[in-house]
Amino acid sequence: MRDIRDDDFTARIAAQVIARRTELSLSQRELAELCGTTQSAIARFESATRPPKLDTLVRIAEALDCELDVTFRPRTRPTNR
Repeated sequence: MRDIRDDDFTARIAAQVIARRTELSLSQRELAELCGTTQSAIARFESATRPPKLDTLVRIAEALDCELDVTFRPRTRPTNR
């Protein structure tokens, strides 16, 4: 079962990709060619129906001339051990 937080996370990433792709005046097909994938794969990702694999996300970031930044932040305060 998918968690709603996963859907929100995927949607936020997709929105950033759409914004950058649009800023660069690239079509989904053109981005797909730059990434070595298909237009339908880009469309599925941008519609947030499927989260991207990390290697695909790296290729998308490179094609969009962006730095991919992944940050791990604790959700709760650390316990004293």
